[in-house]
Parts: sequence; C-alpha cells; structure tokens
Amino acid sequence: MNKQELTSFLHSEARSLGFEQVAIAKAEELTEEARRLETWLNKGYQGQMSYMENHFEKRIDPRKLVEGAKSVVTLMFNYFPSQKQLDPEAPKLAKYAFGEDYHDVLKSKLKTLLEKLSQKVGAINGRCFTDSAPILERDWAKRSGLGWIGKNTLLITPKKGSFFFLAELILDVEFVYDAPIKDHCGTCRRCIDACPTDAISENGYLMDGSKCISYFTIELRGALPLEMQGQFENWAFGCDICQDVCPWNRFSKSHNEPAFEPKPGLMELSKKDWFEMTEEVFKTVFQKSAVKRTKYEGLMRNIRFLED
Repeated sequence: MNKQELTSFLHSEARSLGFEQVAIAKAEELTEEARRLETWLNKGYQGQMSYMENHFEKRIDPRKLVEGAKSVVTLMFNYFPSQKQLDPEAPKLAKYAFGEDYHDVLKSKLKTLLEKLSQKVGAINGRCFTDSAPILERDWAKRSGLGWIGKNTLLITPKKGSFFFLAELILDVEFVYDAPIKDHCGTCRRCIDACPTDAISENGYLMDGSKCISYFTIELRGALPLEMQGQFENWAFGCDICQDVCPWNRFSKSHNEPAFEPKPGLMELSKKDWFEMTEEVFKTVFQKSAVKRTKYEGLMRNIRFLED
C-alpha cells in the first residue's frame, strides 16, 4: 500500500472502533514544547505529580519510546455523557469518570487497531498509549491538527469541543501527515474567570497544576489544604468547570460507547448517599471506574472537605 492508501485505511479502521477523529504527525523532537515543559516544571506547577519530571527525553521525543518511529498517530474518543447526576446538591464527578476506566477501554481498541495495521502492512514496530506514558498528548494533537490548545490548556476541536480522550500510536510507518490549525479562543476568557482556584493564568494558556481542583481531588495525597476550603464548588473527583463554560462545548454530542455509560444507580445517588457511602458500596459502584484511583479513603476525604 502507498502512504495515501495506508492513511485512508487507518482512518477507516479507527472510525470503525469508535474513534471520532484521527490525525498524524511526523515523529520528531518537540523542541519548543520541551522548553515550555521545562519552565513549567521549574515553577513547580506539577505539585506532587513528580512523575511529570521523569523520562524528560522520552517525553519530548517519541523516537526514544519506539525505535525507528516515523509517525505519531493521535486519536480522539468522545466521552460526553447523555446523563447528569440527578441531585444538584450531590458531590460531583468529572464526566469522564461516569463509566469504565478509559485507560482499559481505549487500550483495548488501540491494540486492535495496531493488529489490523500489522495484518495490512506486515511487521510493525509500534506502541499504543492513552494517558499512560511520558507523551505530550495535547502537543501532538495540536501538531497534527486535531485542534488547538485553548486558554484552559485543553485541546479544543472546532465544532466538537473538548470532551474527548486522547490516545496515540507511535509507529515506524510513514503516512500522509496533517498540519496544525489556528487558535480560535480569540478574546474569550470564560475559563479563566470561572476557575474558582485561579489555576489558569490571567492571560490563559498556562495552568498551575498544583492549584487545579482535579489535582487536589485525584493526585494530592494527604490532607487537603485548608486555604482551599469552600473553593471546590462541590467537585469530589476531578472538575469540568473550565470545559463546561467553554463556548466550543456547545457542540458536544453524547458518546456512543456502552463502556462509558454510568454504572446503574450512580446518577441517582443523593447527597446523603454520597456522605454515607460505605467501602463496600464504593467497591461495587466504582469497580471498573477511574474513581477507584482515589481509593475509598481518598474519595471520602474529598467529600468531607466539601461539607466542612
């Protein structure tokens, strides 16, 4: 197959697996992005996320992750839900956590896609990732034209929004490469103004990760800082504020992935149910969920912090 035919095949197979969009960039060092990451780390914006400091060279150059890599394929998978939590006073979950853990769901789809490519072109040296390796996912998505990195530092795709998981294939195969697109945030600053912890810089495009509600409720170990009391706006796991207020997310449409449907009964949990949740109920409700990352003690720490 020539590069054009192979690229078309990749797009077709990815769509059949439920991926919304696919774009491809040449595998090379991300020089400008490396300088920006180094500055971000030096400011301490990673907080306790020390893993962000690891494998710096691999993080900025995919050829150090996959020998002979020629292409970085970035894929988008919609997770915008059709349902909402029914009790407006209940502790809130980020939308991506309503269903099964996306790491498991998407990794399986990526492996299938890699197998289909191998069947078509022969032996491929490649690896698949979804938020699971030192890869600058949003930068590769931007470079390949899937969208632009908005003022909230998330990838925004025209006429689709930002409620998408990103996933990657790094391959020693050449394709027809895509080009970046323009930034369309303009003068909008809704995400900046809406962030209750001032995690987004005054001019946007820079996130102090150590101030983000998602960081506090998922990544931070130990006690939550008292100075943040009353600023979480009822978020117990993750936070969607800067996405919910983004005008581009008016284009969001419900996903079609059964694995991302909420566990039965999850949307009906009342405020009382959350505060009285036992470890047994936690294990049942969040058995295959990303929420299990906090463990029972972590989630209850977050919930109690909302009440105090």
